Amino acid sequence: MTTATDTASETSRNALAPETIEFYREAMQALENAHVPFLVGGAYAFARYTGIVRYTKDFDIFVRPADFERALDTFTHKGWQTERSFPHWLGKTFRGEDFVDVIFSSGNGVARVDDLWFEHAVEGKVLDYPVRLIPAEEMIWSKSFIMERERFDGADVAHVLRCRAADLDWARLLRRFSVNGGWRVLFAHLILFGYIYPGDAELIPRRVMDQLIERLRQDAPDSEDDPLLCRGTILSRSQYLIDIYRWGYHDARLRPMGNLSVEEIAHWTVAAEEDGDVTQYQALESENQ
Repeated sequence: MTTATDTASETSRNALAPETIEFYREAMQALENAHVPFLVGGAYAFARYTGIVRYTKDFDIFVRPADFERALDTFTHKGWQTERSFPHWLGKTFRGEDFVDVIFSSGNGVARVDDLWFEHAVEGKVLDYPVRLIPAEEMIWSKSFIMERERFDGADVAHVLRCRAADLDWARLLRRFSVNGGWRVLFAHLILFGYIYPGDAELIPRRVMDQLIERLRQDAPDSEDDPLLCRGTILSRSQYLIDIYRWGYHDARLRPMGNLSVEEIAHWTVAAEEDGDVTQYQALESENQ
């Protein structure tokens, strides 16, 4: 039986150069030989869960944080160039113009790869190579927080929900969003789902919506909550800089509330796509000093 992942692989074989395909396969084989556990995400996992096949040159490999350095060292030993592009979540390995992303977290520090990603991974084949794909729940979790000016993954979330709602582990998904007020982000996507697909709104279990509605109804500010906390920076690394650097809000990504250090946040922010945000960041940072 042909799956959407098979179709995505076939699309890649038709669109990618043979040497690129071989590079991706060699990367997977190298990790397997080095006993570095990994999962494949990106377009291949998305195709598996939605049937939507799209061409992309990105090849995303997910590893546990503890295996990040081992994965990159494995590629270095093959003679490939490697870089720790953003040491708090992403590295890359290159051969010529081709590259593989090695990921152990989301850029905002929220969706870190842990054992549950591997426990609930799905068997599949990518470019005729047997692999395990990241779970649909963790795909939803990581994509839900991407709300940049130049990229919003809400459509991907809606498509995964439409195709997989009946099979999702909703209890685990709710737990994923339970930290640092994340349940509101999930709730927002579920409400949007009913707007996007009014005839399919019932695909979201009533018990899930009732639970979130009740939580919203009972939610009240805690006396220990930071009245100047801004979680907008979790959703976008550039659009809420004004809040932090001019309006005096506190960045929710910063430890101990979040998972990032001051240095990691600065590196991640400066690297924002060149749409004026970098200049804005530097000006605001100077103004704040």
